[in-house]
Amino acid sequence: MKSVVMFGAGCVGRGFLGQLLSESGYALTFVEIDEPLIAALNARGGYTLRLVDNDWSQDINIPVTRTLYSQADETLVTTLAETSLITTAVGVRSLPDIAPIIAAGIVCRAEREVASPLNVLIGENMQNAAATFRAMVLQHVPSAYHAYAEAHVGFVDVVIGRTIPKPTPAMRAADYSLIVADAYKKLPVNRPRFVGPLPEIVGLIPADNFTAYIERKLYLHNCGHAILGYLGYLRGHDLSVEALEDPFIYDVLTRAFAEVRGSFLTVHRMEAAELDDFIAELLKGFANRALADTVVRLARDPLRKLGPQERLVGAARQVEKAGLIPDALSLAMAAAYCYDYADDPLAVELQRRITAEGLKAVMTDVSGIHPDEPLGKLIHQQYAVLTAYQHLKGESL
Repeated sequence: MKSVVMFGAGCVGRGFLGQLLSESGYALTFVEIDEPLIAALNARGGYTLRLVDNDWSQDINIPVTRTLYSQADETLVTTLAETSLITTAVGVRSLPDIAPIIAAGIVCRAEREVASPLNVLIGENMQNAAATFRAMVLQHVPSAYHAYAEAHVGFVDVVIGRTIPKPTPAMRAADYSLIVADAYKKLPVNRPRFVGPLPEIVGLIPADNFTAYIERKLYLHNCGHAILGYLGYLRGHDLSVEALEDPFIYDVLTRAFAEVRGSFLTVHRMEAAELDDFIAELLKGFANRALADTVVRLARDPLRKLGPQERLVGAARQVEKAGLIPDALSLAMAAAYCYDYADDPLAVELQRRITAEGLKAVMTDVSGIHPDEPLGKLIHQQYAVLTAYQHLKGESL
């Protein structure tokens, strides 16, 4: 039987990758640091994945061969030497912690002269994830084994598009292993980074132009969440589904999607039908009340989300590159600059800087947008309109 070692049994590991790989005939071994979760998975020999929508839910039992503690002991290193595939879904900050463990597994494979390829699927939310993690791992691989790693080990970027909220305390108390998610089931991967033949995985979409899929996730999925977050907050909504049901916000969201859609047709030459299907799936997912998120979680950390390559500014720049006007996107960015949630330290810092330095200076420094360029003028105009409404929350714009 094919086997996979999965670093991280959290939301993405259990809620998405575990299902796809189990359905593809892989025996799952998780590697975790959450000791109660390790105990729960081992005691049961699996976990429940609950797929939910507004009208239905389905419980699926996912079998797990075993769950190991994340340390480079003999058992884990031997398991890595014998596995068919590795995945990571540990969070960007934890990648340095697992890099030496995977390096030890590669060295063990080299010493055993394992000829079969090993591919590492990087399920992390970061740009250039595969190249970055490959460099981390090779730092811990002696130079004598670098040629082996080059020939036999692939580090592959993937796009995670499923919505998987963090389990609540009540869920953990009832069943520590339970994970709830939507039913989205597509896994775009960076085809050229594989070593050897492509693995047969349910939902796998091999992409040669992988940048287009990364940016589609960022400039549509993540951008859409940001629009719901920032405009939802200004309009006085608590949940993302409430923001989506607000006619004003829905209009801004769909116009922004149309702007981004047009840019992908021109810049990445993506098929219109593929983009339309993706947008329809997004809107359906955003409307899923069973997985509703808070607007403040979607809006948190505005200083990062207003960055030059991020979900809002990056999308607007691509729209401009296509010769289009990012009108709805500029309104969303103006709303982000208005975000003043007192319990978000970075929102507080953003407002402090705007008060001290002025919007134009902050926009230049944070977003790389000059106030005299067309996008800067659009944002400044929209910001003036938004800030003029002291009674904005819950009122019509």
